[in-house]
Amino acid sequence: MTSPTSGPIGSSSSDAAKAAALAGAKGAEAKSKSLSDKDTFMKLLVAQLKYQDPTKPADSAAFLAQTAQFTQVEKLEDMISMLQSQRMIGASSLVGKTVSYMDDTGATQTGVITSAKLNGDSEPTLKVGNTDVQLSKVTEITQTA
Repeated sequence: MTSPTSGPIGSSSSDAAKAAALAGAKGAEAKSKSLSDKDTFMKLLVAQLKYQDPTKPADSAAFLAQTAQFTQVEKLEDMISMLQSQRMIGASSLVGKTVSYMDDTGATQTGVITSAKLNGDSEPTLKVGNTDVQLSKVTEITQTA
């Protein structure tokens, strides 16, 4: 799935602002999905209350536990969105810096980062020369001369 955050971020002075805007767009997309999940939850809850047996009402403790679980999931989604935004801002600040990283064969490679992108829910990917490098593969970062 292509999202607005999958494009590269250039190395201008407003990289952090671009990253924040793109992460915000990603967050809006996630919020839209989250809203549909909330709607589904509320519809199920209303149906459960509507069709319950009046002689055996729902246990209030179970009802409160379900509500608390729903709130926890909602807050975790918010935290994940914030974490992704922070990761993208951090990755965009590396544009123009020289990095050392481990390639697929285990050898150490060095190069200058030309762009950063975020693909879906995964970690940021850095463009070093013609190679896409996951941020977790970076072993050293130095200022480019």
